Amino acid sequence: MEKAEVLNEFFASVFTGKCSSHTAQVTEGRDWENAEPPTAEDQVREYLRNLKVHKPMGPDELHPRVLRELVDEAARPLAIVFEKSWQSGEVPTNWKRGNIIPIFKKGKEEDPGN
Repeated sequence: MEKAEVLNEFFASVFTGKCSSHTAQVTEGRDWENAEPPTAEDQVREYLRNLKVHKPMGPDELHPRVLRELVDEAARPLAIVFEKSWQSGEVPTNWKRGNIIPIFKKGKEEDPGN
């Protein structure tokens, strides 16, 4: 339970604006208030075109092959959702839910960012 709480605090800090050492590195030198959203339709389209079709489905239960084949139909609605999220500073509630399994790779084991 304690590990889950530590990981929850770490991941929540990334999305709520609390400044952790990780977010400080990522946002350093950026003017986010005047930044263009990084979700323009052509960027979404490019991302979808580069999906690895041999990967399993995600929590949305859409197979990457389906998204890749429907790139022209899916890019605009997805870009709209992402831009609204960027502008409001909020993400849909179900995007905040997930089964997160920590996998330690290297560095200090007690650092939740590892």
